[in-house]
Amino acid sequence: MEINLVIVWALAIIFGLSMYVVSDGFDLGVGMLFLAVRNTQDRETMVRSTSCVWDGSEAWLLLVAVCLVIAFPPTLSILIAAFSVPLIGVFCGLVVRGIAFKLRANNSRFWDVVICISSALVAFLQGTILGALVDGVSVQGGQFTGGFWSWFTWFSILTGVTLMLTYALLGATWLLVTTKGALYSTMRRYAHHLLVWFGYAMTTLTLITPFLNEEQRERWLGLPNFFYMGFVPTLGIMAFVWVYFVIRFSEWQRWPFAITLIMLGTAFFTYITSLWPTLVLPDVSIYEMATGANLEHTLWMVLVLVIAIASYSIWAFKTSLERAKSSTQLG
Repeated sequence: MEINLVIVWALAIIFGLSMYVVSDGFDLGVGMLFLAVRNTQDRETMVRSTSCVWDGSEAWLLLVAVCLVIAFPPTLSILIAAFSVPLIGVFCGLVVRGIAFKLRANNSRFWDVVICISSALVAFLQGTILGALVDGVSVQGGQFTGGFWSWFTWFSILTGVTLMLTYALLGATWLLVTTKGALYSTMRRYAHHLLVWFGYAMTTLTLITPFLNEEQRERWLGLPNFFYMGFVPTLGIMAFVWVYFVIRFSEWQRWPFAITLIMLGTAFFTYITSLWPTLVLPDVSIYEMATGANLEHTLWMVLVLVIAIASYSIWAFKTSLERAKSSTQLG
C-alpha cells in the first residue's frame, strides 16, 4: 500500500498547529489572566507554572513553517503577503512578551501589564489569521491580490476574540492543575465564566461560517455533508456540557484541562474540515500546491524535528508542573 506523501505532510502541518495551540495556548492564557490576580505571590506561582514552556512552544510554529517551505512552496510566500501585518504583530508580541518575562523581577507591576497586553495581542492576531483563511484569501495566478487590510474583517475580529477566550480558558484550567488555595478558587470561578463566553462565541461562529461564501455553504449544508459535518460539533457540545459540570460542580483539578483539550480538539477538527483540501489557498488543493516538491527525501528530517520538539515539550510540561506544585507547597 503506497503512502500518500501529500497527506502526510499536510497532517504534519496540522499536528504542528494543534501542538502549538496546546503548548502556547495555555501559556498565553495564563499571561492574559495576570491582571486578574492582584496577589504578588499568586502571580509568581502563575509564572512558575509556565516557566519552562513559554520559550519553547514557538518551535512548533517553526515546524509548520519548515513543512510549508518544503512541501507547499507557493503557500508561505502568499501567507506572508496576505498576513504581513498580523504576522509582524504576532512576532513583536512574542518578543516583547519574552523580554517582559526576563525583566519582570526589576519592576513586576509594569512588566506584568506588558505580559498581559502582549499575550492578548498575540492571541487576537492569531485568531484574525484563522478567520481570514476561512473567509477566503484573494489569489490570482499564484499571487496575493488582496489589500493591505484584507485580513481585518468583522469575521476575523470575531475569530480573534474567540481565540482570546480559548487561550484564557486553557490558561485558567491549566492553573486548576497547578495551584491550590485562593488562587485555585479564583481560577475555577474565572474558568466557569470564560467557558460560558467561549460557548457563546463558538456557537456564533458555527452558525455564521456556513453562510460566509458558496463553498462553505455547500460544504456544511449540502447533502450528505450536512450529516458528516454535524457529527464532530455534536461531540464538541457534549464535551462542553461535560467540562461545564466538572468546573461548576466538582473539585477535580486535572479533568477540566483535559476535557477542555478534547472540546478544543473537536473545534480544531471542524475548522480543518471547513478548509480541506485547500487549507490555505481557495480553489487550489494541497495536491496542486505540492506539485514538484521533494516530499520523500526530506520527510525523515521533519520526523526527527517532530521527535525533538515533542521530547522537549514533554520535558517542559512536566518540569513546569513540578515547579508550580513546589511553589504552591512553599506558599
